[in-house]
Amino acid sequence: MLEQRDNVLLNFLFSDICDKYQHLGRVLYRYQESDYLLSLQSYFPYRCRIIFSVECSTEIESWLSLISSDAHIAKLVRQNDLLGFELSTQTVNDKWIASFPQNIAAEIVLIQQPLARLNQPGLLVMDMDSTAIDIECIDELAAMAGVGEDVAAVTASAMRGELDFEQSLRLRVSKLAGADAAIIQELCDTLPLMPGLEAMLAELKSHQWKLVVASGGFTPFVSYLKTLLGLDAAFANELVVVDGKFSGEVTGQVVDAQFKAKVVSECAEQWAIASGQRVAIGDGANDIAMIQAADLGVAFHGKPTLIAAADVSIHHVDLRALVFLLQA
Repeated sequence: MLEQRDNVLLNFLFSDICDKYQHLGRVLYRYQESDYLLSLQSYFPYRCRIIFSVECSTEIESWLSLISSDAHIAKLVRQNDLLGFELSTQTVNDKWIASFPQNIAAEIVLIQQPLARLNQPGLLVMDMDSTAIDIECIDELAAMAGVGEDVAAVTASAMRGELDFEQSLRLRVSKLAGADAAIIQELCDTLPLMPGLEAMLAELKSHQWKLVVASGGFTPFVSYLKTLLGLDAAFANELVVVDGKFSGEVTGQVVDAQFKAKVVSECAEQWAIASGQRVAIGDGANDIAMIQAADLGVAFHGKPTLIAAADVSIHHVDLRALVFLLQA
């Protein structure tokens, strides 16, 4: 029912946008999303995608009225209640992007490469902290252990890429030494999922995508998410607990940036994921190698260092936007 309701809403909004555009003496030529690759790509090589909440419809219409040339437009129909459309043109128009409204629940994304196909099996590898969940687990554990300020300062520096990840991880974990390990379960019981995560995963699952978390965090939390969300695999660091207390150490191979990149390639090989169908999403410097190993690397509310390395970025809307960055 949600998809049917939103298709009606999008049809109404879409027609309204096209009519208003034509009244300004310009034309929006309509096409189906699938037509772009079949027949339009060579003629209209420049395209961008607009993804927005229905509450922003007025701002999007106003922005369209500023465009001074004819364009081609396609609806993007997905299984969630964000709205989206694609504009394609013969020549690039930087003014379109520069004039896009800011600080609203809307994105404009310039498409500069082939997109993974939504309706074919693919692989999504996600970071956990501040991507799949709306917290940094180490910071929360530290606050519960009474060493929050010390650990938060190290975390912030690490996310900006100012510290070697493994050194910063071991430094942060050392500050947990002696704390009661029962706080792990307390945090799992209240772990906040990132808005839009479940809707995004459900749509990918419906198209037989493999879903993986690769985290510089800790195994209890990725294991919880794997079970809760029905993920296919999860990787993280293992905390050492002795007699119910944190020892202040991690054991085994550290899940750092290079490990995350290997997760992309090794999972793609394990499940025979076709070239072009590997997607990775994260928010911090430790995700750079991972998104570069993918065919499409997405920065989600990312730090500047990751945004600079990403193929596309999501700034103002939630994780439901990711499926609009795939080709139906």
